[in-house]
Amino acid sequence: MEVFFNGLMAGVLYALVALGFVLIFKASGIFNYAQGVMALFAALTLVGIMEGQVPFAHLINAIFGTEIHHFGWHVPGLLAILLTMVVMIALAWAVNQFIFRHLVNQEPIILFMATIGLAYFLEGVGDIMWGSDIKKLDVGLPQGINGPIDELTYNIFNYGFFIDNLDLVATLVAALLVIALVIFAQYSKQGRAMRAVADDHQAALSVGISLNFIWVMVWSLAGFVALVAGIMWGTKSGVQFSLSLIALKALPVLMLGGFTSIPGAIVGGLIIGVGEKLFEFAVGPMVGGATENWFAYVLALLFLVFRPQGLFGEKIIERV
Repeated sequence: MEVFFNGLMAGVLYALVALGFVLIFKASGIFNYAQGVMALFAALTLVGIMEGQVPFAHLINAIFGTEIHHFGWHVPGLLAILLTMVVMIALAWAVNQFIFRHLVNQEPIILFMATIGLAYFLEGVGDIMWGSDIKKLDVGLPQGINGPIDELTYNIFNYGFFIDNLDLVATLVAALLVIALVIFAQYSKQGRAMRAVADDHQAALSVGISLNFIWVMVWSLAGFVALVAGIMWGTKSGVQFSLSLIALKALPVLMLGGFTSIPGAIVGGLIIGVGEKLFEFAVGPMVGGATENWFAYVLALLFLVFRPQGLFGEKIIERV
């Protein structure tokens, strides 16, 4: 049971990253390879703002021979999160204005390659802006295992479950985020416009929907999801450049849940999280361990063979 619940917690963190992929793919048909790097960039920016670092300090010092690194103040966590969100919205505008606005009606492979270039560009800019050293992120989220779950399970089983309080917070945040996104997509005017753009760009344009506005909005939402994921993963394991690799674990989540389903991203994340933990616990010792590294991809391969659209994805039928 402890392994199962820890798998649920890990799955929620995977799903947070997968949500960003789903949002952009639903509205524009673009598979955003840069989503993991966006989480890294958001976390780096948040730490830099909180610590009062001077952006591009190393570059400025190298050019002008100065030794400036900090402004001399610290920004409270909540204000730093809001400022980071402003940065992510500005990034969304810049991505649409300078990249995808010029690639309308291009082949999907061209759009995908553009996101690969964007990923490496953001990783390099993040390194130059804030430095490449590992950073500690603390926005006041609870951590550790001394909490209600530990006490409750000890009273019931005479054994306290090792479940991090941060994982519980991540689960609650992810649940609220999914509910809010589903309500937004189904019932708001902008959400209906987003779904219209996803169905047919030309038809959406013909009824007066601005593609530029929708794409900036969707990339901003994906940036917000990346910020939340960056906060959770950065608090858990530190803000470092390996944080961008969490996007690779989100790929099997998308293959299970479907590329166009917001609830599917959560369900797929939970299946991957629980499956890899239970498989490692039950089968890992028999085969030498380290099964968590490949279990998700083998499961995704099986889904691609027998149900390529995923559990909640749309089955597309074309006449030939």
